Amino acid sequence: MAVLLLIGAGWGLTTPLAKIVTGAGHAHFGMITWQVAVTALVLGALTRARGKHLPWGRGALALYLVIGLTGAVIPNSASYAATARLPAGVVTILISTVPMFAFPMALALGIDRFRALRLLGLACGLAGVIVIVGPEAGLPDPGMAAVIPLALVAPFFYAVEGNVVARWGTRGLDPVQVLTGASVVGLALALPLALATGQWISPLGQWDGAKAALLGLSVIHAVVYAGYVWLVGQAGSVFAAQGAYLVTAFGVIWSITLLGERYSPFVWAAMALMLAGIFLVQPRRRNGLAPDGVIGNSPREPG
Repeated sequence: MAVLLLIGAGWGLTTPLAKIVTGAGHAHFGMITWQVAVTALVLGALTRARGKHLPWGRGALALYLVIGLTGAVIPNSASYAATARLPAGVVTILISTVPMFAFPMALALGIDRFRALRLLGLACGLAGVIVIVGPEAGLPDPGMAAVIPLALVAPFFYAVEGNVVARWGTRGLDPVQVLTGASVVGLALALPLALATGQWISPLGQWDGAKAALLGLSVIHAVVYAGYVWLVGQAGSVFAAQGAYLVTAFGVIWSITLLGERYSPFVWAAMALMLAGIFLVQPRRRNGLAPDGVIGNSPREPG
């Protein structure tokens, strides 16, 4: 429980930290570059310490590419771009829609069965989004509603990532190996994009609060990632998936504490609907570590 609490608090902190970075004018490709670089270093060291290596055959490389794109480069680009325009707490609430996207995908792929309660969970998630974008939602600027679809790109691709792994597996690699390889490939994709678009964030020169927040975001992401994989192995994927509630709650709490954000009753109602949706949609009976089904970029993914 203590590890689960720390994971929820850590992952919830990454969105307000990203808000600090984007608020200083830094853009998504530069941020992603540092995030995947630090993650590759931390998880790479963990892989070596476990006496394992990373295979680089055609099949493994294809797996890393899919996970790197759907779990880092594409969703984080959208999420950071949305964070620059929306309150961090709202972005955190919207990211919690991963299970709502994942369930219908799992049905389409034939890896899950229809359940009425989970359909109700989808309805709760949709209702939460409608409450946020409604004319009385209480966003600081009504024009922010147009950015909501951008914020939903990240949970959509996190759901794609989880379902791809659940359906086609990880070619015998464990989660740490896959995440390490995906981070290396993600770095190879993000660094050229950052340089080509002028979004590279140089570690040289004067350090300010934004660079410190970026470093903190990257380190927290890597450490919490490793902690989540460990927790799944120790307590099972269903228990670890309960971190979704904590990530959402802590994300809002950190945004209020660090950024001074305040939300209308409509946003709080949307958060309650999202949490209810997570409760109804998440799988209930899964035990132990399933390397072929637990890879996601966050504990909000299909377990």
